[in-house]
Amino acid sequence: MSHPSTAMRPFGDPLAIVRYVDVAIVVLAAPFVVLMGAPVLGYVAGAAAWIVNRVLGTAAERVARKKADVRAAIGLNMGTLLLRAWIVALTILVVGLAGRRQDGLMAAVLLLVAFTVYFAMSLIVRPLEGRDSKR
Repeated sequence: MSHPSTAMRPFGDPLAIVRYVDVAIVVLAAPFVVLMGAPVLGYVAGAAAWIVNRVLGTAAERVARKKADVRAAIGLNMGTLLLRAWIVALTILVVGLAGRRQDGLMAAVLLLVAFTVYFAMSLIVRPLEGRDSKR
């Protein structure tokens, strides 16, 4: 007999929508950026950097969860965290130097907004994940 909480979730992760709100906001902002005449190069670079950042973070978390050695899991997460920070910083720097300063500013603002939303959603989702796993 299946567990009641899994029987109610035929489509997988019930928190997926909340978990990826930051990515949705980044993607859905595209038409507004173009219509407002904002720096498209900065937006595209920032959006690409954020999506790559999230893919790396999600992949690292999945691999780390499977590690038997806690130190190896922490090391993997810390290494990935440093890599992700470098991706963000270098994206802002390169776009600001390759394009106009406004492009760098656009990338920085987009990445800041995306991170803020991601951080807020992770604060909401983490306690719910713990509750769900105890059922």
